[in-house]
Amino acid sequence: MMTTSMTVMETSDAELVLRTLAGDRDAFSLIVARYQILICSLAYSRIGHLGQSEDIAQETFITAWKHLRLLREPEKLRPWLCGILRNRANKCLERERREPVQQAAPLETADESPAKELLPSEETIGREEEAILWRSLEKIPENYRAPLILYYREHQSIEHVAVQLELTEDTVKQRLSRGRKLLKDEVMAFVENTLRRTAPGGSFSDGVLSALPLTGLPGAGAVGAAGKSTGAAAKSGIFGSLLAPVIGLAGGMAAHWLIFRAAPSERERRLKKNGFIGMWIFALGWCVAGRLAMDAISRRQGWSGHTYFSVMAGFWWFYAAAIATLTIVMFRKVLSIRRQNQQAGIAPLPDQKPLKTSTRIAVAAGVYVSCFWWLIDLAWRANDPAWAACISATMMGLGAWNFFQLRNKTGVASARAVAGHLTFVWVVILVILNCRFEAWEASLRGLDLAGMRQLLPAPVIPALTLALVAWAAIVFFLAKPKQNA
Repeated sequence: MMTTSMTVMETSDAELVLRTLAGDRDAFSLIVARYQILICSLAYSRIGHLGQSEDIAQETFITAWKHLRLLREPEKLRPWLCGILRNRANKCLERERREPVQQAAPLETADESPAKELLPSEETIGREEEAILWRSLEKIPENYRAPLILYYREHQSIEHVAVQLELTEDTVKQRLSRGRKLLKDEVMAFVENTLRRTAPGGSFSDGVLSALPLTGLPGAGAVGAAGKSTGAAAKSGIFGSLLAPVIGLAGGMAAHWLIFRAAPSERERRLKKNGFIGMWIFALGWCVAGRLAMDAISRRQGWSGHTYFSVMAGFWWFYAAAIATLTIVMFRKVLSIRRQNQQAGIAPLPDQKPLKTSTRIAVAAGVYVSCFWWLIDLAWRANDPAWAACISATMMGLGAWNFFQLRNKTGVASARAVAGHLTFVWVVILVILNCRFEAWEASLRGLDLAGMRQLLPAPVIPALTLALVAWAAIVFFLAKPKQNA
C-alpha cells in the first residue's frame, strides 16, 4: 500500500495523462487512486447520498477516460476532473427535481424494507446512519461542508485538503473551524467516525477500471465525435439521433418538390429543379461524406480537441455560407423571372393551379421542420427540454405565420414574402446557436463551460455569426440582377 501511495504522489499529473494516452491503463489507475477521495467527497458534498455520489464519481472518471485527448493542458487534470464532476452532479440533481420521489418510505420503517445488495460504501454503515449523517451535514453551506468531508477522508491532513481544493492552509483551518461550529455537538463524533469509514478504497478503483473498454485508447472516439453525446445522453433524444436528421431531410425534400411543382413558368420551374437538386447533392455530400472524411483525418493526424473544434468550426461555417449563397442567388433569379413575366404579361403554365390549403400547409411544415428539427433534437439530447420546447413552439409559430401571410399572395409579392421569412428563420437559428450551442456541447461531452471554452473559446461563435451575416450581405448585393436583364 505504501509503495502504491508513493508511486501515485511521485508521478506528475501531466506524465500520467501522457502515459494514459499512450495506452497505459496502469497510469489511469494511478490517476483514479490519486483523486478518488477528492472526487467522491465533492460528489457526496453536492449530492448527499453515498452510493449515488460514488456512482457519479465513477461516471466522472469514465468520462475523463473517454475524453482525455480533449484536455489541452495535462497539468490541469485536477480542475478538469472537478469540472466534469460538477457538471454530472448538477445534471443528477436536475433529473431528481424533474422526477419526484415515488413510494418513499419514512426513515422509521427503513428496517422493514426488503433487503437488497449494498454498495461498497453502504456495507460499512446502515441506511439510518447515512440518513443521520447527511441530515447533519446538509445544514452546513457547501464551502464549509466540502473541506470538512475531505478533511476526515484525507486522514485529517489540512495540507492535503488545501492542495486538493487549491486553498491556503489558513483558509482550510478557518472553514473547518466554522464547519465544526455549525454542527451540533451531539453528532460531531458520529460524523467524524462515519466519514472515516466511508472513504473509497481499492474497490472503487477496481470498479472504475472494470467499466473501461478492454481495448482502444482513451478519447479515441471523442476527438472525432463533435455533436455526438456520451453515455445516457446519446440515447435521450425523443426519436434518437439517427431519426432526427432523416425527418429534417424528408421534410425539406418534400417541401422543395411541392414548391417546384407550383412554379408558374417553365423558366422558373427549370431554375428551381436545377437549384434544388444541386443544393441537396451539396448538402448530403458535405454533411455525410465531408464529415466522415474530417473525422478520419482527425484520427489519422491525432488532432487535439482544440484543433478539432477549430477545424470543424470552419468546416460548418463554409457549409452555412455555401447554402446561404445558393439560396440568395436562387431567390434573386426567381424575383427577376417573375418581374419579367409580369411586365411581359406572360400567363402561368396551363397545368399550374392555385395551391390547395393542404398543400400550402405541407410546404410550410416541410420547410420549418427541415430548418428547426436538428436544433430540437440537439437540445433534447443535451438534457435541455426547456429549450427544446421553446424551439418547437417557435417553429410552429413561424410556420403558422408563414402560412397565413402567404395565403393571398402570388407572383413577385409571394417571392418577396418567402425571402423575408427565410431571412428571419436564419436570424432565429443564429440567435439560438449563439445562446445555447456552447452549453449543449458541454453537456453532451460531460464537461462544464470552463472546460468547453478551452476547446472552443467563447468569442468563436459570435465571430463566425458576424462573418456569415457579412458574407450573406455581400452575396445579396452582388447577385442583384441587372436592370436590362
